[in-house]
Amino acid sequence: MRVVLVSAGLSVPSSTRLLGDRLAAAVVRRAAGDGADGTDVIDRTDVTQGADGAASDSGSGAGSRNVEVQVVELRELAVEIAHHFTNGFPGPSLAAALRAVTEADALIVVTPVFSASYSGLFKSFFDVMEKDALAGTPVLIGATGGSARHSLVLEHAMRPLFAYLRAVVVPTAVYAASEDWGADGLAERIERAAGELAGLLGGAGARRRAPAASPAGAAVEDVVPFAERLAALRR
Repeated sequence: MRVVLVSAGLSVPSSTRLLGDRLAAAVVRRAAGDGADGTDVIDRTDVTQGADGAASDSGSGAGSRNVEVQVVELRELAVEIAHHFTNGFPGPSLAAALRAVTEADALIVVTPVFSASYSGLFKSFFDVMEKDALAGTPVLIGATGGSARHSLVLEHAMRPLFAYLRAVVVPTAVYAASEDWGADGLAERIERAAGELAGLLGGAGARRRAPAASPAGAAVEDVVPFAERLAALRR
């Protein structure tokens, strides 16, 4: 199974990417049935090369699942995302990233908080995606910020965004303020959220994606232009 981590962190190193890596490592452990710490997440930022060699962990238990983690760094796609808005066509790196995200069995998405919401780069990436591309996809959402006062961005901005995209967002979202690093509570939230996403991975093959085809011979309703409908109301 493949989990794609989408990170909108802008700096190097980035606390947003760090949170994403910790979430991804926890998902790999929980999917493998191993609660031990120390799993590494290997950087796969060049999505044009595919996912061979992506981070993985093989569990030996009966309920374990092999999980690969692929990383999409939006910082490296900023120019192509902007060009997509102006010309309507994705560049090769953006196209590879979109393909990786839409074909993933699950997503981990993390963003820094700017002006009490997700970053513009984060939103722009999902704006250029087809509306139903994530339908049924399990998603774990996370965010970082300088103050705990911004933690509600997870519920008033990120969760509604992925609900609109018809993704399945896990109940536990993870916010990391500056003071959370090294403090009690963050590790427990990461493990709880990772366990929820790993649980959804078990049914990932049963989900989604294309809408069901109409039965053979079924009548297809003609589409009436809006102008004609409006004219009919005025009569």
